[in-house]
Amino acid sequence: MPPRKPAKRKPSGTPRRRRGVKLKPAGLAPADLALDPLPSELAPLAEAVAGDGGRVLAAYREPLGGHALMLVALPLDQIVPTPFQRDISDTHVRRLTQAMDKTKRYLDPIIVVREPTEQGRYWTPNGYHRLTALKELDAKTVVALLVPERGVAYQILALNIEKAHNLREKAIGVRRMYRDLAGSLGGSEEDYALEFEEPALATLGFAYEKRGRLSGGSYHPILRKVDGWVKGKLADAVEERERRAELLLAFDDAVTAVVDGLKQRGMTSPYLRAFVVARVNPLRFIKGEPPPLDELLPSMTKRARGMNLDKIKSGDIARTGGPPPEAGE
Repeated sequence: MPPRKPAKRKPSGTPRRRRGVKLKPAGLAPADLALDPLPSELAPLAEAVAGDGGRVLAAYREPLGGHALMLVALPLDQIVPTPFQRDISDTHVRRLTQAMDKTKRYLDPIIVVREPTEQGRYWTPNGYHRLTALKELDAKTVVALLVPERGVAYQILALNIEKAHNLREKAIGVRRMYRDLAGSLGGSEEDYALEFEEPALATLGFAYEKRGRLSGGSYHPILRKVDGWVKGKLADAVEERERRAELLLAFDDAVTAVVDGLKQRGMTSPYLRAFVVARVNPLRFIKGEPPPLDELLPSMTKRARGMNLDKIKSGDIARTGGPPPEAGE
């Protein structure tokens, strides 16, 4: 038997290529980035900045895709967070305020798109905490990177990693984004797969809209296996997402009734909900393609409603284990 040839190894220092990433960088050298004088296509936006009381400090092409950006100074009161952004964290704002107070410097420009609203002239998709910290410090001006394309505001949320989202925050953010996109830019769900991340988050987001204290973490693993993108225009898909959310809420009602019944019998384990969901979940016994969401959730709801609580023992629940409920749910 001939000796096996050793596998070829990439030279040390070779950049890793991520699966699914198709981008080819523009290949711009440092000298190619400056935009001086200002290109004619940016002139109307620059005039709008001046009319809003701001000033363009510089214009350049970002080095990856070669897209034009402007570094601008803007009045603080002209900037508001995007309506689909996560809620503010007071702890994070406090830390930012203390750091700025110590350094006496603001060194991290926020990103904005020009989107005139009643509250301000610009949206920031990733600078809500810095914006709030500057307001607490009574600053009057903020330095920002102005992106000419409005749609990029939705994509930028995927780059926002200053504070990890929990499941509830992710789902609510997707729902807010979903409703805004459905009423403005249009397109289909799959067109915004990057922004929405996964179909399950869309259904959970619409469910959280109707029930803020939903224990979404208990249902997310199931939805990930059976939920899918809705075909057609985003505006038309809203009704379908609301319908799927109603199926989930009906299941939650059935599970909650069982959990309450078990508590009345003296069972107080933090894993009660996980136990009930596991008891009525048939997916672990199904090989191959799982049933569609429209079939699975009503079936699990019916099984939960038919559970005989008298046959459940504390030891059954203890053996279920699993992670505790997600914080805030």
